[in-house]
Amino acid sequence: MYRRRAFTLIELLVVIAIIAILMSVLLPALQRIRKQAKTTICLAHLRQWGLLFSMYCDDNDGHFFSGQWQGQWTGSGQFWRYAMAPYTKDFSEDLWCCPQATKHRAWGAGGGGGTLPEWSDEAWYVASDDAVGSYGLSGWVLNPPPGTNSVYGRQPVSDHWRSPRIKNANNVPVFFGMWWVDAWPRENDNPPTKDFHPLDTVNQDEMNRVCVDRHDGYVNGLFCDWSVRKTGLKELWTLKWHRSYNVNGRWTKAGGCAPSDWPEWMRHYKDY
Repeated sequence: MYRRRAFTLIELLVVIAIIAILMSVLLPALQRIRKQAKTTICLAHLRQWGLLFSMYCDDNDGHFFSGQWQGQWTGSGQFWRYAMAPYTKDFSEDLWCCPQATKHRAWGAGGGGGTLPEWSDEAWYVASDDAVGSYGLSGWVLNPPPGTNSVYGRQPVSDHWRSPRIKNANNVPVFFGMWWVDAWPRENDNPPTKDFHPLDTVNQDEMNRVCVDRHDGYVNGLFCDWSVRKTGLKELWTLKWHRSYNVNGRWTKAGGCAPSDWPEWMRHYKDY
């Protein structure tokens, strides 16, 4: 005769409780590690883009794109997407998307033209080319053709950088995580009133296209010296977007902006 041993109900409940406690401690840490890994991958993507943009400029007398494609003004960022095709053709489609924004959906739930994402974890989608991405070009780096009066309605043309070979290139944005394929931010652009699908009009509040909360209050970007870094959402207003841009404008601490001036969803982020 022998006695069969087994766990009692109390012992099982204790083990379950211990596992639950361990999971509650470990899961937040694992989530932070996962987010940090996605940020690192995103920065690696932008470094690769920096190499490709550098190659393009070297092949074009040190200049960026003209803003046209085959002599025509084109929409949906085709002027840079098509020009970069020979340089990106051998790379994975993943290069076009931040790991935090790999999804896309043709307009349906949101209505409209079928291109803009609804949330920060979604990528933009250009239906005409079946193109997907979550990065966009600063339109101010363009090199407009002689005689151009405006670039897609944005003026003045003299504000464009034209080349990465400039002073303080480390503070001049080239390529950032964005809601759309391009943007022409200005110092007086108002911040988005919500943290999803911001609205803007041509030449007004286009900073909204860049102010996308992909990395817990930060968005990753590539600069004219081909460096990459995380940039605070409020810090975006302190970057030198175009030649006459005032980096101490109304949405900066130097310009007198108070934390309470920001939309509620941005107030807890770091001020600059």
